[in-house]
Amino acid sequence: MMKVVADENHNVYENFEVEKDIYYFKVGKTGLVSFHGRNYNIKKNITTEQLNNYITSGRFIKVSGTCYVNKEKVLSFTDGLICFDHSASEAKQVHVSKWRLQGIKHQLSTNNKVAM
Repeated sequence: MMKVVADENHNVYENFEVEKDIYYFKVGKTGLVSFHGRNYNIKKNITTEQLNNYITSGRFIKVSGTCYVNKEKVLSFTDGLICFDHSASEAKQVHVSKWRLQGIKHQLSTNNKVAM
């Protein structure tokens, strides 16, 4: 029988990987970014260079003026919402305008990873 042991040194609040752990992030004023993951929201100050690296990496899609979603984490679309989790929790959803949603669906359909 195999036991799974959690890594006690892994602190999700300090050591999260944006590309792997984050569902979406919102950019605030003066470099403050709010990262939203599975069970947490973390606000951090980051440099303009770091922010530009996330945006230009191709992993994140702009869904509003200040909000970017991780295209690898999108599960489905429902009534103007992008859903990241199978639960009905609003914390795991992002509101998107209908005209922008069509463009996002088109971008994601090229990956064939999202249930439309």
